[in-house]
Amino acid sequence: MEPTPDPIHAPTHGTAPTPLSVLDLATVGVGSTPTASLRTSVDIARLAEARGFHRYWVAEHHSMPGVASSSPAVILAHLAAHTDRIRLGSGGVMLPNHAPLVIAEQFGTLEAMAPGRVDLGLGRAPGTDGATAAALRRGDNPHEGADEFPRQLAELTRFLEDDFPDGHPYARIHAVPGPVQGHRNTPQIWLLGSSGFSARLAGTLGLPFAFAHHFSAQNTIPALDLYRESFRPSAVLDAPYAVIGVSALATDEESEARRQVLTGALNMLRLRTGRPGLIPTPEEAAAYSFSSVEREFVDSWLSNVIHGTPDAVRTGLDDLAKRTGADELMLTANAHGGDIRVRSYELIADAYGLPTL
Repeated sequence: MEPTPDPIHAPTHGTAPTPLSVLDLATVGVGSTPTASLRTSVDIARLAEARGFHRYWVAEHHSMPGVASSSPAVILAHLAAHTDRIRLGSGGVMLPNHAPLVIAEQFGTLEAMAPGRVDLGLGRAPGTDGATAAALRRGDNPHEGADEFPRQLAELTRFLEDDFPDGHPYARIHAVPGPVQGHRNTPQIWLLGSSGFSARLAGTLGLPFAFAHHFSAQNTIPALDLYRESFRPSAVLDAPYAVIGVSALATDEESEARRQVLTGALNMLRLRTGRPGLIPTPEEAAAYSFSSVEREFVDSWLSNVIHGTPDAVRTGLDDLAKRTGADELMLTANAHGGDIRVRSYELIADAYGLPTL
């Protein structure tokens, strides 16, 4: 099977309101292991490819026991060996954590492994807490790299395209695999964000944009409006193209969906209060005694998680697509068990009548 030739625009299948894709956080639950989590990632990627989901992205996180996705490029190489057509990418790589040349080499290698189907989604946040960011960036100011994001992005783009001008200090440096070897395919760059900075930058540069609705829902419409208003046509895009990440979990029974999403809410509560850990079991989440402040946080968090029966999730996704005008929905299913996550994507595919490709 050949990859879709257009690296950005995706086909819509069945009755889905937009193309559907997958964002994987490779969550690790209590009683499970990273090995099991990454095997689940392969299962989901295979299912997503078979059912017409367009792309499969992996997010970069650090020092979080509940996720196993600290190294997106390594995971994507593994997924490339188990898939044939679905686009694979980072959602995203946190550019300030890495030297641009290293990212160009990693994703050039991925492009050589899976020609024509690699996305390089880039973010400017650390993907972790301040102390871990300092350890990653080897400096005392974890925000210093983020402030230099446009410069780093320009440098990375030149490494990927191998087009530093004559006289530039890096003109004789080549990211390999890459164009210097006659390999003309390059990863498709996306900008990711949860506020207005990357939205404006993506628009100005004429790049596709992905917004983290799943954890910054209040900023979604303002950021998308800013992206569209700022957009300038480029060699990459004639018109804006926006993806939003969406927390969505479908189960056969409504009550089971609530049980499962509460595990993610409790995990996020612990993370936000400096107590990160493995994803709790549904039984632990159900038994947890929430304070009034904690309950308010959890209720707010769950209000942005589309969950329930397949019909309910379909209705929620349809409404979200209409409200935001998103060009593509990227679904992330967070739950304690891998089997629940796999089943959710299957149920959503069935609810929209997605074909088996």
